[in-house]
Amino acid sequence: MASGFFALFDDIAVLMDDVASMSKIATQKTAGILADDLAVNAEKASGFVSSRELPVLWKITKGSFLNKLIILPVTFLLSAYLPIAITIMLLIGGVYLAYEGAEKIYEYLFHSKEAQKGVDVSKMSQAEAQAYEKKKIKAAILVDFILSVEIVIIALSTVVGKPLEIQIVAVSVVAILATVGVYGIVALLVRMDDLGYKLIANSDSEKSFMSKLGKGLVKSLPVVIRALAVIGTLAMILVGGGIFVHNIHFIHDLVHGLPSILGEFLVGLVVGFVALPIINLVLKVIDKKK
Repeated sequence: MASGFFALFDDIAVLMDDVASMSKIATQKTAGILADDLAVNAEKASGFVSSRELPVLWKITKGSFLNKLIILPVTFLLSAYLPIAITIMLLIGGVYLAYEGAEKIYEYLFHSKEAQKGVDVSKMSQAEAQAYEKKKIKAAILVDFILSVEIVIIALSTVVGKPLEIQIVAVSVVAILATVGVYGIVALLVRMDDLGYKLIANSDSEKSFMSKLGKGLVKSLPVVIRALAVIGTLAMILVGGGIFVHNIHFIHDLVHGLPSILGEFLVGLVVGFVALPIINLVLKVIDKKK
């Protein structure tokens, strides 16, 4: 009886060791997409008044966890019984990401200077601010869903051939770490100015190191947010293009001679601008029917 009890502990230890090693490999494989996820979501979570930043980010985080709860079991089932569906899901997600990136480029190039400066939430009425907030949250959760599908599938590809229990635990660990890590860093970024103001308020003089550091954080936040907006746009185009390059042989062969990042960017750009008028037309039709 005792030997069986200790044997069970031994089996659990071996399983956890396998899970830890496979989770590490899966995390390394998804590092690139996690960096893109961070840039995209930092841009999506910004643009709110200070008091609403963390509540909005918490709503997006809860949506991200819900996305993972939906994606994980569906992915395991499709991987086992209908693997072609995963590729189709990825391609649809790739189209949407490329469209999002192309739309931002289009707005920057062809819209008015006021639009390029962004939306000033402080000048909105309460009803307008709430509607804008809901729209941004929905958009952020949708983009998170697409990126989460990519993360889960890449993580799953690293544990193919392993026992099912190892696959489930290892991929779930990566999915949870992705949400906690990405949104934890985003929370730190969007509250960087508040930290700066506190450092300034608690410093002994304007020339002290703490005061200078605080002023640096406050001044650098707008630059960081603008940079993340650009990086997030490029990330969506790259991820969208990369999905097509890695899953359609014809497109892969077409850009094979180019550096991978350039090939993925060009494919994402083409897909995005092809999808842009089509999706916008569909959205206009839907709006008219409401």
